[in-house]
Amino acid sequence: MDLLSHTTPLKLEDLRETLIRLEDTIIFGLVERAQFKHNSEIYTPGVTPFEDGFQGSFLDWFLKEIEQVHAKVRRYQSPDEYPFTSNLPEPILPQLEYSHILHPNNVNVNDKIKSIYTKFVVPALCEAGDDSNHGSAATRDIECLQALSRRIHYGKFVAESKFQDPKYHDKYVEMIKKGDRDAIMETLTNKAVEQKLLERLRLKVEVYGQDLGKLSGTLNGSTGAVNGNGKTNGSHSPDHHALDVEKKLRVDKKLVVDLYEKYVIPLTKEVEVEYLLARLDGPNTPKLMSNNGQS
Repeated sequence: MDLLSHTTPLKLEDLRETLIRLEDTIIFGLVERAQFKHNSEIYTPGVTPFEDGFQGSFLDWFLKEIEQVHAKVRRYQSPDEYPFTSNLPEPILPQLEYSHILHPNNVNVNDKIKSIYTKFVVPALCEAGDDSNHGSAATRDIECLQALSRRIHYGKFVAESKFQDPKYHDKYVEMIKKGDRDAIMETLTNKAVEQKLLERLRLKVEVYGQDLGKLSGTLNGSTGAVNGNGKTNGSHSPDHHALDVEKKLRVDKKLVVDLYEKYVIPLTKEVEVEYLLARLDGPNTPKLMSNNGQS
Protein backbone atom coordinates (compact mmCIF):
# COMPACT_ATOMS: atom_id res chain seq x y z
CA MET A 1 0.00 0.00 0.00
CA ASP A 2 1.36 3.41 -0.97
CA LEU A 3 1.29 5.47 2.22
CA LEU A 4 2.26 8.65 0.38
CA SER A 5 -0.69 8.80 -1.99
CA HIS A 6 -3.44 6.70 -0.41
CA THR A 7 -6.61 8.81 -0.26
CA THR A 8 -9.52 6.35 -0.42
CA PRO A 9 -11.10 4.63 2.60
CA LEU A 10 -9.00 1.80 3.94
CA LYS A 11 -10.14 -1.70 3.12
CA LEU A 12 -8.75 -4.99 4.33
CA GLU A 13 -8.04 -5.91 0.71
CA ASP A 14 -5.65 -2.94 0.54
CA LEU A 15 -3.63 -4.37 3.42
CA ARG A 16 -3.61 -8.05 2.51
CA GLU A 17 -0.73 -7.89 0.04
CA THR A 18 1.53 -6.14 2.55
CA LEU A 19 0.65 -8.56 5.35
CA ILE A 20 1.29 -11.59 3.15
CA ARG A 21 4.61 -10.17 1.96
CA LEU A 22 5.64 -9.59 5.58
CA GLU A 23 4.98 -13.28 6.27
CA ASP A 24 7.61 -14.07 3.64
CA THR A 25 10.05 -11.56 5.14
CA ILE A 26 9.64 -13.00 8.63
CA ILE A 27 10.08 -16.61 7.50
CA PHE A 28 13.22 -15.81 5.50
CA GLY A 29 14.55 -13.77 8.42
CA LEU A 30 14.12 -16.72 10.78
CA VAL A 31 15.82 -19.02 8.28
CA GLU A 32 18.79 -16.65 8.18
CA ARG A 33 19.01 -16.38 11.98
CA ALA A 34 18.77 -20.16 12.41
CA GLN A 35 22.12 -20.69 10.70
CA PHE A 36 23.89 -19.29 13.79
CA LYS A 37 23.90 -20.65 17.31
CA HIS A 38 21.97 -19.03 20.15
CA ASN A 39 24.90 -16.82 21.20
CA SER A 40 23.17 -15.80 24.44
CA GLU A 41 25.86 -13.22 25.26
CA ILE A 42 24.29 -10.99 22.61
CA TYR A 43 21.28 -10.48 24.87
CA THR A 44 23.06 -10.23 28.24
CA PRO A 45 23.77 -6.72 29.60
CA GLY A 46 27.29 -6.08 30.88
CA VAL A 47 29.02 -8.79 28.87
CA THR A 48 30.25 -6.63 26.00
CA PRO A 49 32.34 -3.59 27.07
CA PHE A 50 31.51 -0.33 25.29
CA GLU A 51 33.87 2.62 25.09
CA ASP A 52 30.96 5.07 25.29
CA GLY A 53 29.88 3.63 28.65
CA PHE A 54 26.71 1.98 27.31
CA GLN A 55 25.38 -0.44 29.94
CA GLY A 56 22.93 -2.56 27.95
CA SER A 57 23.37 -5.73 25.92
CA PHE A 58 25.16 -5.97 22.60
CA LEU A 59 21.78 -6.25 20.84
CA ASP A 60 20.52 -3.11 22.61
CA TRP A 61 23.65 -1.20 21.58
CA PHE A 62 23.44 -2.45 17.99
CA LEU A 63 19.74 -1.50 17.77
CA LYS A 64 20.55 1.99 19.03
CA GLU A 65 23.31 2.44 16.48
CA ILE A 66 21.24 1.06 13.59
CA GLU A 67 18.20 3.15 14.44
CA GLN A 68 20.31 6.29 14.74
CA VAL A 69 21.28 5.86 11.10
CA HIS A 70 17.82 4.82 9.95
CA ALA A 71 16.26 7.83 11.68
CA LYS A 72 18.55 10.15 9.72
CA VAL A 73 17.10 8.82 6.45
CA ARG A 74 13.53 9.34 7.84
CA ARG A 75 12.60 5.66 8.32
CA TYR A 76 10.55 6.43 11.41
CA GLN A 77 8.58 9.20 9.79
CA SER A 78 6.72 6.49 7.90
CA PRO A 79 3.46 5.61 9.72
CA ASP A 80 4.20 1.87 9.48
CA GLU A 81 7.66 1.98 11.11
CA TYR A 82 8.31 2.08 14.86
CA PRO A 83 11.72 2.31 16.57
CA PHE A 84 12.84 0.14 19.48
CA THR A 85 14.97 2.96 20.92
CA SER A 86 14.39 6.63 21.77
CA ASN A 87 16.14 9.99 21.50
CA LEU A 88 16.75 9.51 17.78
CA PRO A 89 18.20 12.26 15.56
CA GLU A 90 16.18 14.28 13.08
CA PRO A 91 16.29 13.21 9.41
CA ILE A 92 18.82 14.78 7.08
CA LEU A 93 16.39 14.33 4.17
CA PRO A 94 13.38 16.60 3.55
CA GLN A 95 10.20 15.53 5.30
CA LEU A 96 7.70 13.55 3.23
CA GLU A 97 3.98 14.30 3.30
CA TYR A 98 2.26 11.02 4.13
CA SER A 99 -1.46 10.54 3.71
CA HIS A 100 -3.36 11.05 6.97
CA ILE A 101 -4.59 7.48 7.25
CA LEU A 102 -4.18 6.80 10.96
CA HIS A 103 -5.54 8.74 13.91
CA PRO A 104 -2.71 10.18 16.06
CA ASN A 105 -1.70 7.63 18.70
CA ASN A 106 1.19 6.45 20.88
CA VAL A 107 0.69 2.69 20.62
CA ASN A 108 4.05 0.91 20.52
CA VAL A 109 4.57 -2.69 21.68
CA ASN A 110 8.20 -3.05 20.60
CA ASP A 111 9.38 -3.75 24.16
CA LYS A 112 7.07 -6.78 24.27
CA ILE A 113 8.18 -7.89 20.80
CA LYS A 114 11.87 -7.76 21.73
CA SER A 115 11.29 -9.60 25.00
CA ILE A 116 9.33 -12.39 23.31
CA TYR A 117 11.86 -12.68 20.50
CA THR A 118 14.94 -12.89 22.70
CA LYS A 119 13.44 -15.05 25.48
CA PHE A 120 11.32 -17.50 23.50
CA VAL A 121 11.90 -17.33 19.75
CA VAL A 122 15.71 -17.37 19.51
CA PRO A 123 16.28 -20.19 22.04
CA ALA A 124 13.74 -22.36 20.21
CA LEU A 125 15.01 -21.40 16.75
CA CYS A 126 18.76 -21.76 17.17
CA GLU A 127 21.14 -24.48 18.23
CA ALA A 128 22.37 -24.00 21.79
CA GLY A 129 25.89 -22.70 22.30
CA ASP A 130 28.14 -19.91 21.05
CA ASP A 131 29.80 -19.81 17.62
CA SER A 132 31.34 -16.32 18.10
CA ASN A 133 29.29 -14.92 15.18
CA HIS A 134 27.78 -12.25 17.40
CA GLY A 135 27.74 -9.47 14.83
CA SER A 136 26.18 -11.62 12.11
CA ALA A 137 23.62 -13.13 14.48
CA ALA A 138 22.63 -9.73 15.88
CA THR A 139 22.27 -8.35 12.35
CA ARG A 140 19.75 -11.10 11.61
CA ASP A 141 18.05 -10.43 14.95
CA ILE A 142 17.47 -6.81 14.04
CA GLU A 143 16.08 -7.75 10.65
CA CYS A 144 13.64 -10.15 12.33
CA LEU A 145 12.66 -7.62 14.99
CA GLN A 146 12.01 -4.89 12.44
CA ALA A 147 9.87 -7.19 10.31
CA LEU A 148 7.90 -8.43 13.33
CA SER A 149 7.39 -4.86 14.54
CA ARG A 150 6.10 -3.69 11.17
CA ARG A 151 3.78 -6.72 10.88
CA ILE A 152 2.33 -6.30 14.36
CA HIS A 153 1.91 -2.52 14.21
CA TYR A 154 0.15 -2.90 10.87
CA GLY A 155 -2.71 -3.82 13.15
CA LYS A 156 -3.36 -0.08 13.35
CA PHE A 157 -4.22 0.01 9.65
CA VAL A 158 -6.38 -3.11 10.06
CA ALA A 159 -8.19 -1.47 12.97
CA GLU A 160 -8.71 1.74 11.02
CA SER A 161 -10.15 -0.19 8.08
CA LYS A 162 -12.60 -1.92 10.41
CA PHE A 163 -13.50 1.38 12.07
CA GLN A 164 -14.11 2.93 8.63
CA ASP A 165 -16.39 0.09 7.56
CA PRO A 166 -19.93 1.58 7.54
CA LYS A 167 -21.31 -1.80 8.61
CA TYR A 168 -19.45 -1.69 11.95
CA HIS A 169 -18.56 1.98 12.44
CA ASP A 170 -21.38 2.90 14.83
CA LYS A 171 -20.85 -0.28 16.82
CA TYR A 172 -17.16 0.50 17.27
CA VAL A 173 -17.93 4.08 18.32
CA GLU A 174 -20.32 2.78 20.97
CA MET A 175 -17.83 0.24 22.31
CA ILE A 176 -15.01 2.79 22.31
CA LYS A 177 -17.08 5.29 24.29
CA LYS A 178 -17.79 2.57 26.86
CA GLY A 179 -14.14 1.56 26.97
CA ASP A 180 -15.22 -2.05 26.46
CA ARG A 181 -11.98 -3.82 25.57
CA ASP A 182 -13.48 -7.30 25.60
CA ALA A 183 -16.28 -6.36 23.23
CA ILE A 184 -13.84 -4.66 20.85
CA MET A 185 -11.56 -7.70 20.92
CA GLU A 186 -14.46 -10.04 20.21
CA THR A 187 -15.74 -7.90 17.34
CA LEU A 188 -12.42 -7.57 15.55
CA THR A 189 -11.47 -11.26 15.97
CA ASN A 190 -12.07 -13.54 12.99
CA LYS A 191 -11.07 -17.09 13.91
CA ALA A 192 -11.60 -18.40 10.37
CA VAL A 193 -9.15 -15.86 8.95
CA GLU A 194 -6.63 -16.67 11.67
CA GLN A 195 -6.79 -20.39 10.88
CA LYS A 196 -6.28 -19.71 7.16
CA LEU A 197 -3.25 -17.59 8.05
CA LEU A 198 -1.73 -20.38 10.13
CA GLU A 199 -2.31 -22.94 7.40
CA ARG A 200 -0.72 -20.62 4.83
CA LEU A 201 2.31 -20.28 7.10
CA ARG A 202 2.67 -24.08 7.34
CA LEU A 203 2.70 -24.34 3.56
CA LYS A 204 5.14 -21.47 3.16
CA VAL A 205 7.64 -22.95 5.60
CA GLU A 206 7.46 -26.26 3.75
CA VAL A 207 8.44 -24.41 0.57
CA TYR A 208 10.73 -21.59 1.76
CA GLY A 209 12.35 -23.60 4.51
CA GLN A 210 13.65 -26.42 2.33
CA ASP A 211 17.35 -26.97 1.90
CA LEU A 212 17.15 -27.77 -1.80
CA GLY A 213 20.76 -28.96 -1.93
CA LYS A 214 20.13 -31.72 0.59
CA LEU A 215 16.64 -32.42 -0.71
CA SER A 216 17.82 -32.89 -4.29
CA GLY A 217 20.21 -35.58 -3.08
CA THR A 218 17.27 -37.36 -1.52
CA LEU A 219 15.12 -37.02 -4.61
CA ASN A 220 17.84 -38.35 -6.89
CA GLY A 221 19.12 -40.96 -4.49
CA SER A 222 17.27 -43.29 -2.17
CA THR A 223 13.79 -42.18 -3.15
CA GLY A 224 14.45 -42.72 -6.85
CA ALA A 225 14.12 -40.45 -9.86
CA VAL A 226 10.80 -39.04 -11.02
CA ASN A 227 9.42 -40.94 -14.00
CA GLY A 228 7.28 -39.73 -16.88
CA ASN A 229 4.08 -40.27 -14.91
CA GLY A 230 5.20 -37.92 -12.18
CA LYS A 231 5.88 -40.78 -9.77
CA THR A 232 9.15 -41.76 -8.16
CA ASN A 233 11.04 -44.94 -9.02
CA GLY A 234 12.32 -46.41 -5.81
CA SER A 235 11.34 -47.87 -2.50
CA HIS A 236 10.10 -44.73 -0.74
CA SER A 237 6.46 -43.63 -0.91
CA PRO A 238 5.22 -40.01 -1.09
CA ASP A 239 4.76 -40.18 2.68
CA HIS A 240 8.46 -40.96 3.07
CA HIS A 241 9.25 -38.04 0.77
CA ALA A 242 7.16 -35.74 2.97
CA LEU A 243 9.11 -36.92 5.99
CA ASP A 244 12.40 -36.28 4.14
CA VAL A 245 11.28 -32.74 3.38
CA GLU A 246 10.25 -32.22 7.00
CA LYS A 247 13.65 -33.36 8.26
CA LYS A 248 15.49 -31.00 5.89
CA LEU A 249 13.59 -27.81 6.70
CA ARG A 250 15.97 -25.05 7.75
CA VAL A 251 13.43 -23.69 10.24
CA ASP A 252 10.93 -25.62 12.34
CA LYS A 253 7.43 -25.36 10.88
CA LYS A 254 5.81 -25.60 14.29
CA LEU A 255 8.00 -22.78 15.62
CA VAL A 256 6.83 -20.38 12.90
CA VAL A 257 3.18 -21.31 13.37
CA ASP A 258 3.49 -21.03 17.17
CA LEU A 259 5.19 -17.64 16.79
CA TYR A 260 2.16 -16.32 14.95
CA GLU A 261 -0.47 -18.14 16.99
CA LYS A 262 0.96 -17.33 20.43
CA TYR A 263 2.55 -13.95 19.84
CA VAL A 264 2.08 -12.19 16.48
CA ILE A 265 -1.70 -12.55 16.25
CA PRO A 266 -2.38 -11.69 19.94
CA LEU A 267 -0.01 -8.70 19.86
CA THR A 268 -1.53 -7.47 16.60
CA LYS A 269 -4.99 -7.60 18.15
CA GLU A 270 -3.67 -5.83 21.25
CA VAL A 271 -2.40 -3.05 18.97
CA GLU A 272 -5.79 -2.93 17.24
CA VAL A 273 -7.68 -2.65 20.54
CA GLU A 274 -5.36 0.04 21.96
CA TYR A 275 -5.55 2.00 18.73
CA LEU A 276 -9.34 1.86 18.64
CA LEU A 277 -9.67 2.87 22.29
CA ALA A 278 -7.79 6.08 21.40
CA ARG A 279 -9.60 6.53 18.08
CA LEU A 280 -12.06 9.13 19.40
CA ASP A 281 -9.47 11.13 21.36
CA GLY A 282 -8.49 14.67 20.43
CA PRO A 283 -10.31 17.78 19.18
CA ASN A 284 -9.96 16.85 15.50
CA THR A 285 -11.27 13.31 15.58
CA PRO A 286 -11.60 12.10 11.97
CA LYS A 287 -14.97 10.89 10.81
CA LEU A 288 -15.72 8.31 8.16
CA MET A 289 -13.75 8.96 4.99
CA SER A 290 -15.70 9.18 1.77
CA ASN A 291 -14.62 7.64 -1.52
CA ASN A 292 -12.95 10.86 -2.63
CA GLY A 293 -10.68 10.78 0.38
CA GLN A 294 -12.48 13.57 2.25
CA SER A 295 -13.69 13.21 5.84
